[in-house]
Amino acid sequence: MPVTLTGMEITVCICTHDRPAYVRDCLDGLARQTTDLFEVLVVDSASTGDVPARLADLATAYGASLIRVDRPGVSAARNAGARAARAPVIAYIDDDAIPAPDWVESILRARQTCRPPPALIGGRILPNWEQPLPSWWPPSLRGVLSIIEHEGQGIYRSATLPPGLEPYAANMTVEVAPLLAAGGFGEDLGRYAGVLLSDEEVRLAWALQDAGHRILYDSRIVVHHQIQASRLHPSWLLRRLYWQGASTVTTRRLTHRAPPVWAEVPRRLLVLALFSATALLPQGSVRLIEARWRAAYALGFVRAAFGWRAARAAETLARRGLTREIAR
Repeated sequence: MPVTLTGMEITVCICTHDRPAYVRDCLDGLARQTTDLFEVLVVDSASTGDVPARLADLATAYGASLIRVDRPGVSAARNAGARAARAPVIAYIDDDAIPAPDWVESILRARQTCRPPPALIGGRILPNWEQPLPSWWPPSLRGVLSIIEHEGQGIYRSATLPPGLEPYAANMTVEVAPLLAAGGFGEDLGRYAGVLLSDEEVRLAWALQDAGHRILYDSRIVVHHQIQASRLHPSWLLRRLYWQGASTVTTRRLTHRAPPVWAEVPRRLLVLALFSATALLPQGSVRLIEARWRAAYALGFVRAAFGWRAARAAETLARRGLTREIAR
């Protein structure tokens, strides 16, 4: 069905920190869209050196608007994008993602065919590998690379979608008014200058759904995520799972789901007891990776459950440049 709307319907928001080459690829993809019913907003999240000037040149070349947020953190950048959006709907795409040519048109079509339009729509995120996925990588953990490959449509947290399927802001469209009314992306979650705290978009999605808004998944809305070669190493995977454990606890508490945290603590403590010795292996080793990632997740989960403030620790680590540390 053709899209028959007119005018500027969507603000496309790219948040970035020190990655102008990826931004160029993303802007190239947006320049090839099958519709022009959108504006582009680039949010510079505290980039350093000559990057702000390079982003300004890119914004000029591609006809995009550019704003800067001096406080690092992807959640703060996304919130600034929402406040600056001129359209009633904002479509977030990661700076290292390339939209399919019909990406914007598919978003508009999905909103046009749903009445009332959903407050949030998540889409499919397909991998564009910078190098092949290593054979040792656990198949169940493709999702931690921000990959969503499920085909179909449905309502999140319902039987219409697979259990555990969650929206990622690498490809997520939100109505601006409900987003801001919900408090935006929680700035106590989300990536912070290299620290891998996560789930800020999940928290927002569940808050919108709990407030009575429709939140949908539609696999026809596609971006291609450039999976960086630097992530395909055991040390990155272990850091990612450590921070995911902490993120899970933080998100559950912020969405008033604290009882399941304590119900899960004994199991996570058992995992630590069984696999803690694997921490003696070198970070770059792939030996016993299944046990090690489970132990890393359990450690982040247990520490956060017993009061460790992951968001404050993430900010401290980022400011000190200790983004390779997984525990202190």
